[in-house]
Amino acid sequence: MIAKRIIPCLDVKDGKVVKGTNFVSLRELGDPVFMAKQYSESGADEIIFLDISATNEARNTIVEIVRDTARNVFVPFTVGGGVRTIDDVTRLLQAGADKVGMNSAAVANPDLITTAANRFGSQCIVVAIDAKKYPDGWHVMTHGGSKDTGIDAIEWAKEAESRGAGEILLTSVDTDGVKSGFDLPLTKAVVDVVRIPVIASGGVGHPDHFAEVFAHTDVSAGLAASIFHENTFSVEEVKRSCMEKGVNVREA
Repeated sequence: MIAKRIIPCLDVKDGKVVKGTNFVSLRELGDPVFMAKQYSESGADEIIFLDISATNEARNTIVEIVRDTARNVFVPFTVGGGVRTIDDVTRLLQAGADKVGMNSAAVANPDLITTAANRFGSQCIVVAIDAKKYPDGWHVMTHGGSKDTGIDAIEWAKEAESRGAGEILLTSVDTDGVKSGFDLPLTKAVVDVVRIPVIASGGVGHPDHFAEVFAHTDVSAGLAASIFHENTFSVEEVKRSCMEKGVNVREA
């Protein structure tokens, strides 16, 4: 059985790690390279950076952060946020990222997924899906969770896979930062229609939430930010909790 992964996520804005609730009310938490190094040394299976800045200057900043991080961590790390072109993918991979995530640009131009997967391999391409519940199902949200595309998130996950995505990073806008647990219905709905790995994101407030999502869905990994950044719980505590509940995870 493949071990489930525990992944800290660092939202990076203007060179600093930030965190909010429901994608807003951001507060600054620290230096991304230093924090990534700490997580790498404390047993994280992977690390994800999401660059939530939008300027060209910020693009250059994140490339430098990726380069510095690659020298300091020894686990795979993914970088997403603001990836618009194949050149953006190239720059981030050349800087040392193991995988590159894309969201809004992939929705606007799905061929970007195919082009990137063909050039670098599906294993390098992560499609991030931010989804919000509506009466007719879950819609894909773009632009930091603020724009409703009207696209069905479940169908979009299937299309992303068919176009060459190697992994899906699935975030529930409804549970993001709320700390009441992962969105289990959304997560299960996506996991059940794709064959590629899915990372569940949004809503962790306690180590039990990881064991819960692993017990109720076949998700490959769980991601959290607040509980790790605020030192509420450590990666080691999360893994210990999972193991006590029979979840197969790598030891921290």
